[in-house]
Amino acid sequence: MATELFFIYDTHCPWSYATTALVNEITQALPKVKVHLFHIAHYEGDSHVTKDILEAVTADSKLTFGEAYQQRLSHAKDSGVAANLMAWTQNKAPHAALALLNSLQQAHFQQGNELQSLDDVEDIIKTHKLSPPAKVFNRDKFIKEAELGLHDIEELQEIIGTSAFPALLLANDDNLVLLNHNLYLTKPKAIVEAIELELGK
Repeated sequence: MATELFFIYDTHCPWSYATTALVNEITQALPKVKVHLFHIAHYEGDSHVTKDILEAVTADSKLTFGEAYQQRLSHAKDSGVAANLMAWTQNKAPHAALALLNSLQQAHFQQGNELQSLDDVEDIIKTHKLSPPAKVFNRDKFIKEAELGLHDIEELQEIIGTSAFPALLLANDDNLVLLNHNLYLTKPKAIVEAIELELGK
């Protein structure tokens, strides 16, 4: 049976941004692990990110955040369009999903791009040769793929007994293991060793 990795995240969550580095490391070192990306759509236009959160992420992961992003911290975050775009891509072009996620997070956390409209993401989707339908860019309504993804997240959260995110879940045969990603944020390569140990059990 295939080994699978489930990543529950939000494009606008700084901790998710840090955890994506772990997913990148896993896919490079263990290409046979099938990765599933689940956008939790936590930010709905009424949530903010604080400077304290950025400082904590920087301390725990050594990531830095662009000046343009930091200047817009007072702006409420809305990840609806990004959730739709990622769900559509995961469904229609899964081979491009992780690369797209990296590009979206880079644009958001470094250049301060809010990722809330077609204009915001048009250059990014062109770079990845994607052609999502217009409904993806309605920030007030989730597309079917995003709604199904949220349902899958609820099921996964019931299994692992927590609604905390980001979350990395490793599925091997009938075993589903919640990986403690916090242990590896400063040394992403170490999570590969942890997974190899888990697979060797």
